[in-house]
This record gives sequence, structure tokens and C-alpha cells, in this order.
Amino acid sequence: MLQNVDIDIHHLTRVEGHGNIVVNVSDGTIETCEWQVPENPRFFEAMVRGRHYSEVARITSRICGICAVGHTLASVTATEAALGIEVTPQTRKLRTILKHAENFDSHVLHVYILVAPDLLGAPSVFPLIPTHGEVVVRALRLKRLAHEWGSLIGGRTTHPITVLPGGFSSVPSERDLKAMRDRLVAAVPDLEATIETILSVADKLPAFDRPTEYMAVADDAEYGLFSGRVETVLADGDRASYDVSDYLGITNEFVVPQSTAKHTRNRLRSYAAGALARFNVNYDQLHPEAKKAAEALGLSPICTNPYMNSVAQVVECVHAVHESVRMIDELLEEGVVEEGLVQPTRFGSGVSAVEVPRGILFHDYTYDDEGLCVRANCIIPTNQNHGNIQLDFEELVPQLLEAGAAEDDIALKLSMLVRAYDPCISCSTHYLDVEFKR
Repeated sequence: MLQNVDIDIHHLTRVEGHGNIVVNVSDGTIETCEWQVPENPRFFEAMVRGRHYSEVARITSRICGICAVGHTLASVTATEAALGIEVTPQTRKLRTILKHAENFDSHVLHVYILVAPDLLGAPSVFPLIPTHGEVVVRALRLKRLAHEWGSLIGGRTTHPITVLPGGFSSVPSERDLKAMRDRLVAAVPDLEATIETILSVADKLPAFDRPTEYMAVADDAEYGLFSGRVETVLADGDRASYDVSDYLGITNEFVVPQSTAKHTRNRLRSYAAGALARFNVNYDQLHPEAKKAAEALGLSPICTNPYMNSVAQVVECVHAVHESVRMIDELLEEGVVEEGLVQPTRFGSGVSAVEVPRGILFHDYTYDDEGLCVRANCIIPTNQNHGNIQLDFEELVPQLLEAGAAEDDIALKLSMLVRAYDPCISCSTHYLDVEFKR
């Protein structure tokens, strides 16, 4: 067992934003073991106050360039809840297809570009071009599909422009939907090859289990995305359900000294959000092909290995493609029509919960009688995962020390653990400690 360890990673690579890993062991005693977030806070809630409800989603989509669709949908659906707007079935289906496109897009980026180098012993994706060229080309092919899939529905993938409170400003033609359906079907062999690639490096995923609470949107009609309730499940299968409007009592944000992003907790000291949490909560509603993929990849609920979040993302990619094909078929059978925006019936408060790639996202707005936002709150998925990462560190480091791991191996395992959560760190920062001096 190592008696002295000094790990100081500033800033961790292949994640969005700045996060530090600091571990110090002196004479066999762990003195410091921290996941630190030093990012400057961003106060989007203040930016939307005084803005008309038609403008708010345009602003909050800028919280994240990766989850711009999710923030747009969270903003729009919270606004619709506040304004008493009920959207049409066609709008709901198109939004679901758009949400699948974003999750697929982000998951492909994370698994292929950010995680794969660790599993293949490379510092980044670029050294893999000469050694694993076919895999890199496949990743780019899937990324292009995802971008065009999202752009078809949202007008563009990043910061979509067609999604508005009450519906869409424009909808895709049936011809374009049919062409996208055919491209999604044609992508299935690439997904099958992705599964084979993951299986070829499965032994590189660390075997680490730490039971925690898993939180996700749940809906009796479908795999949870952006409507329904909030549900959590523990490792023993114990479930709890909550109304979305009770989100403050579920998240229980609190401040920690080493982070400008708040931590959260519910039934335990922390909880996890993201693909693995969705998988654990919503497994029964996965598409049959996604369940087959999960079985092939050795993933079953309740999985308590956080490194398997990346594997759950691959399963969700399979689900996204097959579910989108199914919904496009339904839209084509029903006929796609241009619909006017559903208008407000009141002005008040509304809350939404939307599953973005990194987990459950909450938006909360209050509008006055002129439709101007007077209050806003956003709770980001990554800040809901920070506390879980910290507790994972506190359990994993002693295990690695006891196993006689070298310092470099400990640093790699901790880096891989953070990357497994696919954090969007800069989006999660809200806390600012100001000391006034006179």
C-alpha cells in the first residue's frame, strides 16, 4: 500500500469546463480527497428576469451548447406550465424525436471522443486515427447523422430556433421525415458495430460499485424524457415518486467549500443523475432492441458501477434510433400539418423536469400579467452529480490504495470516474461567496 500520494490535476481534460482532482496521502493517512469545481458562476436566472415569455428559451438555451435542446425544452415546457398551455400530440412527438437526437448526439461525442481514449490507452482521440481509423470515421458518421437529425426538427442542432411556447414555428415536411427515417434505419449497423467496439475494451472499465440513489424523470407511457413525475430508486429496488413541482424538496441544494457549484441530496447523502440513472429508473420502458443491447453489454438494473454510465449511453443511443423511427412512422401515418401556436390561458408559475444527456434538469419560472418573467430558477444535472462524484472518490481511493495501485493508476481511475459522469461543469456553477471589505 502506498504511504504517500500527491495527485493534483488542474484542470481535468476531456470534460466540459474546469474541474480539479486533489488527493494527498501522507504516511498512509488520506489528508485530502476532493473533486473541486473552480469555475466562475453564471447567473442565467438573472438574465431572464424582465424578459417576455417568448424570449426566455432563447436565452436559457445558451446555458449549454451541448444541451441546448434540453434547456430549450425545459424552458418552453416550464413556460407552458405557467401559462396554461397544452400542446398538440404532433408537437409532443416532434419534441420527443428532437430530444432523442440531442441525447444521441451527446452520447456519441462522449463515448467515442472523450471516453474511448482512456479505454484504448491514448491521451486523446487524435492518436486513434492511424490505429483505429474505422472507429473514428464511424464516430464522425454518427455525429453527422445526429446533427442533421436534430436540425431537421429544431431548425439547427445548437440553440434550436423552431421550438416555441405553444408549439413549433415550422415543422419538417413528410418527405424530409421519411428521408430521416431511412437514415436512422441505415445507422443500425453502426450501432451494432459500436456495441462490438465497447465489448472489445470492456475489461478496461474499472470494477467499482457504490450503491447510491438514482433520480430521473419517469412516465408510465414512455422512457422518461420531459414529462411525467420524478422517480428515484435505490440499489435494493426501493422507489420513491415525487411531483415535479416539489423539485426543491428533492434536490436540497447546499454549498461546499471546494466548489462554486452546489451539491444536492435527497434520501441519501447524494444521488446520481444521467444515463445510468435513467436506465435504472426506466428500464422497463426501453425499446426491445435497446434491452437486447443492454444484455449484450452486460448491463442490467440496478447497476451501481458509475463507470457503466457510458455503457448506458450506448444503450440509450439504440433506444433513441428505434423510438424515433417508430414515432416518425406514426407521424407519417397521421399526416404532418402546420399548426398555429397554442396561446396562453393564464399567467403564473410553472416547473418542468427534462432529461438532458447528463441527467435531470429543472426549470422554474413565474410570469406577471404582461407575460414578463419575474422569477426564475434552474438546477443543472451536473451539479446534482458533484456530490455523488465526491462520495465515489472517498470510497474508491481507499480501495485503490489497499489494492496497491500506483499513483498514476489512481489518477487515471479518478479521471475516468469523473469522465464517466460526462460532466458539463461550467453549466453547473451557481454559488458565489463575496467578502466585502471596507
